[in-house]
Amino acid sequence: MLRFKSLGSGSSGNATLVEAQSGGHTTRLLIDCGLRLRDLEARLIEAGTCAEDIDAIFITHEHGDHIGCARSFVKRYASPLWMSQGTWLAVNDEAWMVHQQQLNVTRDGCMIEIGALQAMPFTVPHDAREPLQLRCSDGNRHLGVVTDLGHVSSHVVASLQGCHALLLETNHDPDLLEASSYPSFLKQRVAGAWGHLANQAAAELLARINHDQLQRVQAAHLSERNNTPELARASLSAVLGCSPHDIDVADPLASSAWIHV
Repeated sequence: MLRFKSLGSGSSGNATLVEAQSGGHTTRLLIDCGLRLRDLEARLIEAGTCAEDIDAIFITHEHGDHIGCARSFVKRYASPLWMSQGTWLAVNDEAWMVHQQQLNVTRDGCMIEIGALQAMPFTVPHDAREPLQLRCSDGNRHLGVVTDLGHVSSHVVASLQGCHALLLETNHDPDLLEASSYPSFLKQRVAGAWGHLANQAAAELLARINHDQLQRVQAAHLSERNNTPELARASLSAVLGCSPHDIDVADPLASSAWIHV
């Protein structure tokens, strides 16, 4: 059994809990720690688990809304930590010293085995040192987690083929972004090839990986100023041929319901 739960998704902080069950044992992977530690601890308890039960943490990249409280978390709970070499080089300083046995460096295409869960990292185009996203599996079902990318590369499309569920960035609506109070440099960064996916770009990615077994799609990392759940749902549901109400939207300030893959 494979399931996931967004604990928060947006510019204010990102964290996703993935669980796989096999033989009565549950493996728990936390993707990103972009929340405050006390908020993350509380949302894990709301999810029916706790920080001590996390088997591993995977950090997608070094931006604050993703790496957040990771240093405090691993120091308090001695959790194994995974990230790319580039991400580690971007954050490594004396304040980030962790026990050597806690740190695991990975790269694109290098399978991570964590209990009943397999996680395959893949590179994405984003303005970070070496950003990675994940394809997670229990050996039967497959979940694609893809946020923080400026455009859809052929490698991203290939990495997400055959997934049964997706957590997919739908960051902004171009018209809302252009009309926003963001300074010009920030508008250019968000809309650029190394920034974030607009709703239509996310829909185009979805169209390239859509298949009969793709059952659940959750829109994620929505800009609170430059997007709305209604716009994100409309873009993705048009590709899937379903009602907009069938598209889940991850909340930036609260946990979502569990989604079974």
